[in-house]
Amino acid sequence: MLELSTLSMTEIIRLQNHLQQELTRRFEQRLVLMFTDIVGSTAYFAQWGDAAGRQLQQLHLDLLGPCVEAADGRIVDTAGDGAFCAFGAADAAVSGLIAFEKSVAQANAERGRKHQLTTRIGLHYGSVLTDGKTVSGDAVNLCARLAASADPGEVRLTRQLFQELRLPSRLHCRPLGSLTLRGLDGPVDALALDWRDRQSFPRRLRIVETGEVLNLPHQDIVSFGRLAEHQAQRANDVVLAHPNPALTRQISRWHFELRRLADGLQLRTLSDNPTTVDGTAVQRDVEVRVRGGTLVGLSGVLTLQLVADLESDPSLAAQEDTTMMVGAYNRNPAS
Repeated sequence: MLELSTLSMTEIIRLQNHLQQELTRRFEQRLVLMFTDIVGSTAYFAQWGDAAGRQLQQLHLDLLGPCVEAADGRIVDTAGDGAFCAFGAADAAVSGLIAFEKSVAQANAERGRKHQLTTRIGLHYGSVLTDGKTVSGDAVNLCARLAASADPGEVRLTRQLFQELRLPSRLHCRPLGSLTLRGLDGPVDALALDWRDRQSFPRRLRIVETGEVLNLPHQDIVSFGRLAEHQAQRANDVVLAHPNPALTRQISRWHFELRRLADGLQLRTLSDNPTTVDGTAVQRDVEVRVRGGTLVGLSGVLTLQLVADLESDPSLAAQEDTTMMVGAYNRNPAS
């Protein structure tokens, strides 16, 4: 047995070099890393209790596990409110991610707006040390920081991961520029992955009467109405108002919802006040499919157009995108 106490400084340094080489040879791999995180879990636990919060966490893992396994990946760790996964190939990882997001959309279709499962996700490709169970290294920390920086419902990936993708997957990515991530010394070149068909899943909303364009939030249920708050909590994801306050009152406090299903958007009316979809009246609680270009009329006073892509509409492309705020107008009409 080697007696460390008898080794000289030179011999110890040589041993360190040898161990480092052996560690790298046996345990260093380049893997695709993915972190998922449940959005708003702390507030959800506080409002609905430990049992409901734990059920939301379990739903996340139950949906994620089969999708990761089918993509030849594995869940490495489930600490906190998310999961850390590793894959051997980039395109397989993206396929698993897409399957997971489709499963989430299907599950959310059966859950109320306040009980939606929303995640933020980060993907990275880099060198790690792994013994087949644990995975460690600077790349893991980078991936976790990237996931934490994503907006609710957003998927972010590094340039290193993007370069491993084949062309079909690359076409669904849009650059975000260089991001400064907490805890990292230098900026990270990142992209957002938006795999959904833009016509079936419009990204934006235009208010015809004013020309204002809004980004739709990355949620499976988005509510629209004139009421901003109810019992000290947000009432609608998009608060609508007409430039004429008297006409605003004809818009219902909760007027309709957009539900993101696995294969497209579905509109569900919540009000007895008139609602039309492409000129056809839709009664309360009736659900209809909508897509890019669909016109939604509210009480004959406000018209909303779903916009698939600003690039396809020069009149919209000239306008600067507005950040998604509480609603279309930053005020709270009387309820």
